[in-house]
Amino acid sequence: MEMNRRVSIILYHYVRDLKNSRYPGIKGLDTEHFKDQIAYIKNHYTIITMEQLIDSIDNKTPLPDKSALLTFDDAYIDHFTQVFPVLVKNNIQGSFYPPAKAIEEHIVLDVNKIHHILASGAGNDKIINEIFNLLDQYREEFKLESNKYLYKKFAIPDRFDTADTIFIKRLLQRGLGEKLRKIITNILFERFIGISESAFAHELYMSIDQIKIMRQFGMHIGSHGFDHNWLSDLQKEKQETEIDKSLEFLKLIGANLDNWTMSYPYGSYNADTIHIINKKGCKLALTTNVDIASINPHRRFELPRLDTNDIPTMANASTNSWYDQA
Repeated sequence: MEMNRRVSIILYHYVRDLKNSRYPGIKGLDTEHFKDQIAYIKNHYTIITMEQLIDSIDNKTPLPDKSALLTFDDAYIDHFTQVFPVLVKNNIQGSFYPPAKAIEEHIVLDVNKIHHILASGAGNDKIINEIFNLLDQYREEFKLESNKYLYKKFAIPDRFDTADTIFIKRLLQRGLGEKLRKIITNILFERFIGISESAFAHELYMSIDQIKIMRQFGMHIGSHGFDHNWLSDLQKEKQETEIDKSLEFLKLIGANLDNWTMSYPYGSYNADTIHIINKKGCKLALTTNVDIASINPHRRFELPRLDTNDIPTMANASTNSWYDQA
């Protein structure tokens, strides 16, 4: 009988009691839906550990049919208060990927500022109007194209977001130069959120002690970079510094550096990234490419994942096409 060579690696971000949260409009998974989704996954898949996946890649150890692995990016407090108890109750390991600088220095990642600006209740029209005003203000200094040109360039809807939402995300995450996008994001964060960055970071992310507790309960803690940069935009030396600093963080929280793994921030990496993490003994790395992962030692640093939205959120739901491909 042929050995199973596939695993459904599922990616989570926000998991919270949405209706009772400060930002109910955040693009996240409601806690009750998460519990139901775990029940669905247990009904139809065999949930494995990161150690099992590493062993399968290294030693060709068989995995169960319909294997699934749960991964959680960005170390939100949700993962400690909402996810961790459910995993422990169900005897499931989760793999968690904290952005080290946000945890250690209590800063808010730009991507999280953007998420919460979008969820502030202001509405996309008002946010885009503010962005256009700021672009007008900085147009000459930064040699910017017209607002109409930029909107047309970036406002391309995807499978989860409208054109307006995608315009805001793409412009502020990568469409502008780093200096200007930070200026504009910080202004919008102050206008629409109005909470000090340090206080917001303490509310948003887990603490080092909470991450240590999860590790002590058998959760896998991996690297998600230090600054949460687009690694493919960085020179090789800067990438190496990013990864080294993230490994120092893993050492701080007591992670097993003989079995360390990486989730690329934004899913961004290149050949330099793979060379660096391979040299430093990384066992595998996770992308944001959407697919079932094939167990292949030569592709261990480019494993795709499914989004939580690709998995039903009702315990008794019928299986879907991703299950058929698993």
